[in-house]
Amino acid sequence: MPTSKFRILCTEDDADTRDLIVFLLNASNCAVITSASSAESMELARAHQFDLYLLDNWLPDSSGIDLCKELRKLDSETPILFYSGAAYDKDKKQAFESGAQDYMTKPADGDELVATIFRLIAAARSHAIAVH
Repeated sequence: MPTSKFRILCTEDDADTRDLIVFLLNASNCAVITSASSAESMELARAHQFDLYLLDNWLPDSSGIDLCKELRKLDSETPILFYSGAAYDKDKKQAFESGAQDYMTKPADGDELVATIFRLIAAARSHAIAVH
């Protein structure tokens, strides 16, 4: 487990799912900032640095795909993980094409979600070290 907290921006419009994600990630030594909309997430991403963006695909003001594209314009380095009920192959393909590193379908095992987040952050950090 990391000694410093990973900062996660979680964009999820369902309050129960948001609460569950916050609980799981706080228990794993992560600091989680949540948002229920794409617009709010973009404001947060512009104002703060995060170690990972966790996105739902279905949002009230946009799609996770559109949010992912906007995040990539702002930040090409931070990993993006979709955690969504959209389970079709085309949904996953669009997520990867828009800049996501991974895609998990809800509901997923909490330990698997946390492990995937840690794996993506570690990969991004090792890539950053290798580049610099």
